[in-house]
Amino acid sequence: MSRHQTRADEFVEYVNARRGYFRRAAYLVCGDWHLAEDLVQTALVKLYAAWPRIHTDGAEDAYTRRIIVRAFLDEKRRPWRREKVGLDGFDGAEPEALSLEDSDALLTALKALPERQRATIVLRYWFELSVEETANDMDCSTGTVKSQTARAIASLRDALSADDMTMERRA
Repeated sequence: MSRHQTRADEFVEYVNARRGYFRRAAYLVCGDWHLAEDLVQTALVKLYAAWPRIHTDGAEDAYTRRIIVRAFLDEKRRPWRREKVGLDGFDGAEPEALSLEDSDALLTALKALPERQRATIVLRYWFELSVEETANDMDCSTGTVKSQTARAIASLRDALSADDMTMERRA
């Protein structure tokens, strides 16, 4: 077996094991299944190019996570570069089934957050990163991470408590 074939096999094995995890994480970051798939594809292409270096360091997850977040933030900064494909209302992806009503309310509240706050929350609480690691992934200061996290948590609390009040009034 050639060295190139071994590299490809290792990469395929890694992607098969982690793709679903990264797809769900990308969805939490962007709130759109189509964009999440694009972000994961972008991350995996870049990961494959860097595979010999990254794989020996054991930094595959961190590298992929960083690419997903940065690609999402870049996408939001340059909306004129995006193309919109399909017809509104006819080309929607089928969301994965959520098992709890609380999960649905949380995802709705998470989608309502501004992009940087959403990315900060996902990195800090989904990926369980420290403030410093989150700042590194987002290419910003630790103070920015702290302020974005505090604002996001306050917004989530307000949205979720308002949602609870609405449900109580319906009952």
